[in-house]
Amino acid sequence: MEAPAAAHNLAETDLIINSPEQMRELGRRLAKLLRAGDLVMLSGELGAGKTTLTRGLGEGLGVRGAVTSPTFVIARVHPSLGDGPPLVHVDAYRLGGGLDEMEDLDLDVSLPESVIVVEWGEGKVEELTEERLQVRIHRAVGDTTDEVRQVTVTGLGERWAAADLTVLAA
Repeated sequence: MEAPAAAHNLAETDLIINSPEQMRELGRRLAKLLRAGDLVMLSGELGAGKTTLTRGLGEGLGVRGAVTSPTFVIARVHPSLGDGPPLVHVDAYRLGGGLDEMEDLDLDVSLPESVIVVEWGEGKVEELTEERLQVRIHRAVGDTTDEVRQVTVTGLGERWAAADLTVLAA
């Protein structure tokens, strides 16, 4: 009978985002819900807006440095400019070894003090913590200039069970 308990520890909301600026604003609103120790997993096609969302998160958390895609460095730390947690931005796209390669980044060491955002982390970082926020960004695929994104934010675990994710809607 684990299914009902697992379903109980779940918070979810769906949002429609119409522009890159709205995606950044979503990141800024999301930052208000985050605290040290939180893991945020971002998934979506190339160009869906994962880094744009993370840029807004960085602005909302008040961290130093321009948030850019960490594709080639794999992980980038943005220290807080105030008394908030640092932001650790990870791109797991090129990590094929799953948790073993992720452990080489020592994310579990920095998780308690940081907000960790992992792009392309599905199937790779779930073992870091059972409590995480999953953000799935869906966009129209194919030859389109459509900026509309459907974003599903799911909070997993006790940390997010009582969270009101509807505050993310503008």
